[in-house]
Amino acid sequence: MAGLTPEQEKIIRGLKLLILDVDGVLTDGRLFFDNQGNEYKCFHARDGHGMKLLRQTGVEIAVISGRKSASVALRMQNLGIEHVYQGHENKRAAFDEILDNLQLNAGQVAHIGDDLLDLPIMSRVGFAIAVQDANFAVKKHAHWCTQTAGGFGAVREVCDLIMQVQGHFDTVLQSYL
Repeated sequence: MAGLTPEQEKIIRGLKLLILDVDGVLTDGRLFFDNQGNEYKCFHARDGHGMKLLRQTGVEIAVISGRKSASVALRMQNLGIEHVYQGHENKRAAFDEILDNLQLNAGQVAHIGDDLLDLPIMSRVGFAIAVQDANFAVKKHAHWCTQTAGGFGAVREVCDLIMQVQGHFDTVLQSYL
């Protein structure tokens, strides 16, 4: 399925948590500021819907971002994402806290990243994912790369992949037919 090895499929079947970076993963990585210094971000609706669907299947979602942004807090609140860690340039501490709070081991976690700040987590999780337009070094350390760029549906691609491998996608699809 989608170029996965049997070992990757086994790991995905056991995933309980998907951790997302924000800039470059949930957004296209560009930062918009108005003249007053207010920051704006653009999120893709399909990513948000995929996150909701994945959570309905029992896989939790968390966000760890090196930057702080009110728009991220608002978007995650709208999606019901409870595990939101912003302003963590060193993402290891947030990762460890999430694992402790959810009583998971790193092998039960997938992470989607795009830049070097994501490598400390990507090197520890069971399934490390790079978005299509990620830095070359991040792609080199990823177990799998999306076909879609960050901010343009890459998160949805991963959510769909996890639901397919875990056997939930057809049930989710049937609820819309």
